[in-house]
Amino acid sequence: EVQLQASGGGLVEAGGSLRLSCAASGFIYDEYVIGWFRQVAGQGREGVACISNYDNSMNYADSVKGRFTISSDSAKTTVYLQMDNLKPEDTAVYYCAADYWGSVHRACPYQYDFWGQGTQVTVSS
Repeated sequence: EVQLQASGGGLVEAGGSLRLSCAASGFIYDEYVIGWFRQVAGQGREGVACISNYDNSMNYADSVKGRFTISSDSAKTTVYLQMDNLKPEDTAVYYCAADYWGSVHRACPYQYDFWGQGTQVTVSS
């Protein structure tokens, strides 16, 4: 059974940090791209970052470049999103997703095969 479990969200003051985790199981980890998305209530999902477990390429949305870092631990089949210098506009539910794909050096996929449940991140002013 495919599972993507996002965790690590919480309440933090502006300028603070959080690390999100996405624990994956039920598919061949090294053949998939893992992406992070976020969604504000009443709005569409926004792509945040992605990483390819095929070649370790990465890609980021302009809004988070220099502040967020995505990484993958193949031994634990877990992808992390380190979020530093958080801003109130980062407040959202964060989701992780998996897609059967190769390199992401040009761009992240925009359609994914599997989705997790999401974790709430709230950044206070």
